[in-house]
Amino acid sequence: MPLPFSDPIWQKPPAASAFRSLFPGGQRADVVIVGGGILGLSTALHAARFGLAVQVLEAGEIGQGASGLNGGQVIPGLKYDPEWLLEHFGSERGEILVNFAASTADAVFELIRDEKLAVPFVRNGWIQAAHTETALKAAANRDRQWRNRGADVRLLSQTEIAALTGAQGYLGGYLGGWLDRRAGVIDPLAYTSELARIASAAGVKIAEHQKVIRLDNNAGIWRISTEGGAELQAKAVILATNAYTGDLLPGLAETIVPLHSFQIATAPLPSDLAAGILPEGQAVSDSRRILVYYRKSADGRLVLGGRGRMALPTSESDWAHLERALLRLYPALSGVAIEKRWFGRVAMTSDHLPHIHEPEQGLMAVVGCQGRGVGLMTALGERIAGYLASGDARQLPFPVSQIRPIPFHVFRQVGVAATIAWYRMLDAFER
Repeated sequence: MPLPFSDPIWQKPPAASAFRSLFPGGQRADVVIVGGGILGLSTALHAARFGLAVQVLEAGEIGQGASGLNGGQVIPGLKYDPEWLLEHFGSERGEILVNFAASTADAVFELIRDEKLAVPFVRNGWIQAAHTETALKAAANRDRQWRNRGADVRLLSQTEIAALTGAQGYLGGYLGGWLDRRAGVIDPLAYTSELARIASAAGVKIAEHQKVIRLDNNAGIWRISTEGGAELQAKAVILATNAYTGDLLPGLAETIVPLHSFQIATAPLPSDLAAGILPEGQAVSDSRRILVYYRKSADGRLVLGGRGRMALPTSESDWAHLERALLRLYPALSGVAIEKRWFGRVAMTSDHLPHIHEPEQGLMAVVGCQGRGVGLMTALGERIAGYLASGDARQLPFPVSQIRPIPFHVFRQVGVAATIAWYRMLDAFER
């Protein structure tokens, strides 16, 4: 059953259907994928097109997790810029990572175009708004690195960012920013639903409400048991549960810190207000330590998100900090109702990079979207499928790493809550 406050404004396409397809008993799949989010479905789609027999097992419903609950921002790149990646991974691996990072948004929008997916989208870019001189210098450095590689990016002056965002309050007093035209926005629930549809059409068997509770390896064949009593066999298993990772693979959940990302959506904006807010449809993230991000939806709402409490929300008051941020950006929206409040999880790793693990032959796990999962996991799914089909590790942009639990992980909630409080205070001093 979905948690309270997990009903977003995003919509599944009208033709979306339930998925209950399982491999018959005794029939062996090539790959069983645990998790029917963007990573799992992208991997499944491309693996099927490589000729593999694929089963996806989803504990809830397709799109019920972060893949359908996120803000729908499709942002290329990683948390780190090209020069950092080249320095830390070396020229060969670093170059592979830079090129992969540059391609992630293309993977989404090309899939929507080529497969004619019923997904509302706008591809006019993403703005990283700078609220301090330090942030502005970082934006200039990032701009230089990506422009040198031919990316469609540019710096924004204070006047330009004011015109593109329409932000007028003191949270919107940006000094400038950076525009990445490769990015865009989508309806993430529609996208995840459509990924499932085309994966199913490609021959993938997808079963919702099939929580996997046990994995066993018997002479190179994996046996997968679900809470509903299903028993499957496969040559390979992919764990694509990310921020919703449990104890199927010992130690894996302790390698990430799952954070809650809260979002609010206004009622559809009156035309006179809508015309001056994000008039070209870009997405925006600011440069604060505890950032807020916002965009407009296909039906004209303003959607704004940011970090939420570590515990599960219990009332609408848990979104009060985002409502205050909204009015600090756009005071003119004081009379516009907030019609939706929801949240999802984001998986963060200690080094802010995605991790690929292969602890045993035929068992892989991928964690760590870092808040950029729509593009990142779409593109990574194709690469993982290529690896499954060929066995060639060069298909993987990130090196396979050992599972290393974060020290004192049991105290993560206390530590994260204290860090967030500290960062909020620092952000307040920089206003």
